[in-house]
Order: sequence, then structure tokens, then C-alpha cells
Amino acid sequence: MKRPTITDIAREAGVSKGAVSYALNGRPGVSEATRHRITAIARELGWEPSETARALSGVRAGAVGMVLDRPADVLGVEPVFLALLTGIQRELGPASLILQVAPDHAAELEVYRRWHGERRAGGVLLTGPRRDDDRIAELPRIGLPAVALGGPLGCPGVPSVRVDDAAAVGEVLGYLAALGHRRVAWVTGPGVLVQTRVRAEAFAAVAGRLGLAGARTVHTDHSGEGGVAATRRLLAGSRPPTALLYDTDVLAVAGITALRELGLAVPDDVSVVAWDDSALCRLVRPALTAVRRPVAEFGALAVSVLRDLMTGGDPGDVRTSPPSLVTRGSTGPARPGP
Repeated sequence: MKRPTITDIAREAGVSKGAVSYALNGRPGVSEATRHRITAIARELGWEPSETARALSGVRAGAVGMVLDRPADVLGVEPVFLALLTGIQRELGPASLILQVAPDHAAELEVYRRWHGERRAGGVLLTGPRRDDDRIAELPRIGLPAVALGGPLGCPGVPSVRVDDAAAVGEVLGYLAALGHRRVAWVTGPGVLVQTRVRAEAFAAVAGRLGLAGARTVHTDHSGEGGVAATRRLLAGSRPPTALLYDTDVLAVAGITALRELGLAVPDDVSVVAWDDSALCRLVRPALTAVRRPVAEFGALAVSVLRDLMTGGDPGDVRTSPPSLVTRGSTGPARPGP
């Protein structure tokens, strides 16, 4: 018979997995009445902490670790990163979040080994999952529970939390096609990232279905300088795009700067869409049409799944609520031309 997990208790009690975790670990965050109801249901279902959870009982206050895979100067100007941290910390409550920047994957793995050996973190949130990612095999081997921020990975033992980016791509391209755009370009991140692959594959498939023969993808890093350079390359061709989709809000703002330097108006000459909606998208002029993803929910859900994994659950991959497209002044009808 399958051992009951936090997910089963949450379903039976009609509460979130985070609330179950608070109640079973004696932490603030739920009322006493809810705590008693959850613990009673746990007893009825025969729930008990797994051996993994017992082994982690000495880890400092249920701390969760996250190693960042982007340069600190890039992270410092990404509003979406702050939204992610807000969701993570909201779900963690009083527990600690340990953050560290690593220059490469080898250094990142050393951080994980040190955290596990020093019992500093009971589990980790894996950022920027990649194709053929050596971290995916190594983390279960050393016994450190991990949840990937992005996917799907299809890796037993390392569940992922993800947003339905393919659906968002379809909504964006459908909207641009309805405005008459046929030459659409995507300025996206490094091709080794899983999220880049998922979006790029969806972009190619939807563009083909809509007959957007001029659709193309350009890879860059996530810096403003990379966004400017990619925009200049795209506009230098004989048939430049009439609409540009950028992987982040920072890249989109950099792209608008490059367009203005080239003497082009947004959206009269070129429409611009940003992938992540943020305050930055609303402050720039014209305000950016953007894909609004549930980033704070994404972070909170990742912590909830990680806690389930740490206490013996087998949550599998989880998807957030769907993203949506917010239209603003940076997009308009395609300019007539060849």
C-alpha cells in the first residue's frame, strides 16, 4: 500500500501543501483549529515522516538553498527575480533561504556538496535546468532533495515546477498575426536552457501553423547589451521583422533603446512584446505589451513541492496557473510593406 504523503493530506483537508507542512512541523502560519484538523487527518491516513525527513531533522530550521546561474549585475536589474523571491519566501515563512551565485556548474555542484555535508540546507531549488544537466543526476546521488525551476525534465526523483510557456507563445503569435505581422523574431536566451528549448520549439511550431514564413529566433544572453546587439543584427537584414518578442523585460527595454537609436518608432515601425510583465514594462514608454506569468506563485509552488519531496512524497512535475497576455502601447498593426 502506498504511504500517504503531504499531498494526500492536503487534498483530504482541502488546504495547501504549505499549510500541511506548517501544521505537521509545528510552525506558525495556520490557525490552531486548522492545525488540529490537519494532524487528525494525518493520523487517520497513517502518515509518518519518511527516513529522509528524519535524516533532515537536524538541518537548520528547514533551510532551502538556491544557487543562481546568472551574473549578479544581471540579476540586480531583473524585476521578475524579485517576484520569484517573494513567492519563495512567502511559502518558506520563518525558514531560511540560502542564496549563492556560482560562476559555472562545477562550482555549483561543490556548493551543493558543501551545503549537504554541513547540513545547511534540507533541499534546493535548481535554477536554469539545461539539456543533459549533470546536476540532475548528482543531486539525488548525494542525497539532496531538489526541485527544478522550469521543465519538463522527465527525470525521476527531481520534479519540476513550470509555467505553460507553449500556450503563452501561441497566444502571443496569434495576437501578432491578427495585427498583420508576418515577420516576427524572438530574442531569447542561451539554447542550452530547457525553458529556451520549450519556447523555441513552440515558437517554430505555431509560426508554421500560422504561416509566418518570416519568423526567426536569435539567441543571446540576458543582459541589456545582448538585447541591443541582437536587435541591431535583426534589423540589419533586407527584410527585417515587423514585430519583436523578447525573453525578458530587461531585453525588451534594451530592444526599444536600440530601435530608437536606429530611427525606428514603436509600434509604428516595429511592435515589441516582453516575455515577463513587471513594473518596468509599465514604466517604459510606450508601455510594453507583455506575457504575465504567475512568477510569485511559481516560487511558492516550488517550495511546496520541495517540502513534499523532503518528507517522503513523490509529487512529480507540477504546473502553475496559466499565463496571460497583457496588451499595451508597444504593439500595433503591421506597417504595410513588401
